[in-house]
Amino acid sequence: MQDTNALIKMAPGATPPAGTESSAAKIVPRSLSSLQKAAVVVRLLLNEGADIPLEELPDDLQERLTHQLGQMGLVDRVTLDSVAQEFGDALDNIGLSFPHGLAGALDAINGKIAPATAARLRKVAGVRQIGDPWQRLREIPTEELADLAQAESTEVAAVMLSKLDTAQAAQLLGHLPGPVARRITYAISKTASVTPEAVERIGWSLASQLDQRPAQAFSDGPGARVGAILNQSAAATRDGLLDALDAEDADFASVVRQSIFTFAHIQTRIQARDIPAVLREVEQPVLITALAGAAADDDKASVEFLLSNISARMADNLREEMAERGRVKQAEAEDAMTQIVGAVRTLVDAGTIVLVETEEEED
Repeated sequence: MQDTNALIKMAPGATPPAGTESSAAKIVPRSLSSLQKAAVVVRLLLNEGADIPLEELPDDLQERLTHQLGQMGLVDRVTLDSVAQEFGDALDNIGLSFPHGLAGALDAINGKIAPATAARLRKVAGVRQIGDPWQRLREIPTEELADLAQAESTEVAAVMLSKLDTAQAAQLLGHLPGPVARRITYAISKTASVTPEAVERIGWSLASQLDQRPAQAFSDGPGARVGAILNQSAAATRDGLLDALDAEDADFASVVRQSIFTFAHIQTRIQARDIPAVLREVEQPVLITALAGAAADDDKASVEFLLSNISARMADNLREEMAERGRVKQAEAEDAMTQIVGAVRTLVDAGTIVLVETEEEED
């Protein structure tokens, strides 16, 4: 009678134990090619729920692997265990894993080399780009995506909008002029027949435009840089420069004003629950000097806001120390207020607190 397990073989030269007919045959693994072993490993990992990025493989290898998966049929447990053991041993022997090709290497060191160098290397002829270009595009600020959308055709912009996360897509529409946003939104209804290949080509085309942009010397815009400087300037100097900017370029002056945060803004830009965190960052003598030296109405309002959002006992102690401090020179008061503003900026940059946006910023 033929052996019912067609996948079982007798080990060459094996001697069956006496009196044990059931163990007369020793199960040995099937001999599989490298491609067959790869198919076994892929099938095993997929059965375990692993997320395997097969799409990053070259197209011809994806095709060969798919055909092999369809030809495997049944694999006995001994062969499966043998392949899994071999795969595990191979992983254990790996010391380092390097990215695939020049494009993969550029993705791995993204942000670690000069943007100009990265852009030049991405233009090298014959480099096959791998990975997901849309993931890179999702990391771009919404304002820059809006510029890309307006520079492209309505159909391309509709594909871009469809590939973004829902919240990011909503923000992108908010940065577009109304008529443009409506045209792009309507164009989404015409993207049902777009193929995955076309979507990928559009993604790489948009990503390549990012590589072609000249490197920026400054990470912040001009308005933000001027605003940061004026934040540390004396009030008289700051007000004089803002008046001059209003006369020279009112639009730029408006951008600068939105970037300015002074002691007077504490009452409107900081949430009450964040006041204790701010005061913990300021030395007591500096705090007393700033509170006692407040002279302008807006500065005094910020003082009251600070005192009203801490414990009554602490506020009473600060008021007593303010009275004992007496008269404070304007220069000393402004220096102390600047240090408090610096503490606020440090907390904002660290993400500990968030400034309240003004109506002007939301427009």
